[in-house]
Amino acid sequence: MKSLSDVAYQIDGQPMFKILDLAQKLEREGKKILHFELGEPDFDTPSNIVSAACDALKSGDTHYTSSMGLYDFREVAQKATLHSRGFLPTIEQVLVAPGANSIIYLAIKCLVNPDEEVIVPDPGFPTYYSAIKACGAKAVTVKLKEENQFRLDPNDLENAITSKTRLIILNTPSNPTGSVMLPDEIRQVAEIARKHDIYLLSDEIYGRLIFNNEKSFLSPSYIDHCKERTIILNGFSKAFAMTGWRLGVAIGPEEVIEKMGLLVSTIVSCVPPFIQRAGIEAISGDQSALVKMKNEYDNRRKILVDGLNTIDGISCIEPDGAIYAFPNISGTGMTSDEFANFALEKAGVALLPGNNFGEAGEGFVRICYVNTSDNIKKAIENIKKALKDR
Repeated sequence: MKSLSDVAYQIDGQPMFKILDLAQKLEREGKKILHFELGEPDFDTPSNIVSAACDALKSGDTHYTSSMGLYDFREVAQKATLHSRGFLPTIEQVLVAPGANSIIYLAIKCLVNPDEEVIVPDPGFPTYYSAIKACGAKAVTVKLKEENQFRLDPNDLENAITSKTRLIILNTPSNPTGSVMLPDEIRQVAEIARKHDIYLLSDEIYGRLIFNNEKSFLSPSYIDHCKERTIILNGFSKAFAMTGWRLGVAIGPEEVIEKMGLLVSTIVSCVPPFIQRAGIEAISGDQSALVKMKNEYDNRRKILVDGLNTIDGISCIEPDGAIYAFPNISGTGMTSDEFANFALEKAGVALLPGNNFGEAGEGFVRICYVNTSDNIKKAIENIKKALKDR
């Protein structure tokens, strides 16, 4: 039997789907499971967005389109960027991709050579690590500290830079911690990237989900308007409840975006035009459903964090954004893996061990508050009871 390529053995995938498989196995055996493992909004896609896609399908908008994306959609993305980030990118700076997740790989593949370094937050989104390995590059981690509310410290970032550093990945609001960096911290990161002439991939997928009114959204792209080194990664999955649609947008330097577009052309040809029509409606249409979803997430966030902090051995910082809490479970005497298995098997609660997101995640777990308030309360009671009974 011939072996696979070296790259094939470097692909890790996303660990949350492994936990989902275990949870579904228990459900098939008759066990009731409360799901908090996936960052999957429990809301349906707003009806106006669905209608836009249906109308496009019925009108025959089902053919190939530009690998860079529909011109109409890219124009809407331009205007949205001007409104939210204060600058108007050129059309050539905008790329439509099959989900924001894919942009991580596309950017790394086009920017980083084998054996060069990418600086990533730890804990951080698993796709960062997997994509870096698949491209033959090296991940250099910067620890996010609980005592700093898991915000990336610009000083720690600068200390991690070497002559091999090619790319910095920034994620705020953060997956898995829900932390939101302060505007001054983001400015420092942008200045560091400029000072060392390093590309900066800013993962802004949760930019619409900030709950603390004292923390305003700021993109590090303010410093170069994505013309020199900053690449914005954004998508529709979370804020618009469009996970299954697989629709993402990248904004960056024209040369970088052009090469990323060629990769899209090579791998998937293009994003289906009727999905892009839905994206246009998502950005330009009625936003009331988004406001309702965000308000509900805010309510659930408070219920979850308050509940976790009533459990002996568990403490949780209140996250300022995204859809995740990252409680410290070290006081239970269990490792992250042990607690995740315990919660699933003894409490019927599916969540993720923090070490799935990097070494610094050991001693923590990630809980997505994309379930009802009643189920969050039930999960808290189940975990509390299971810990008392063990």
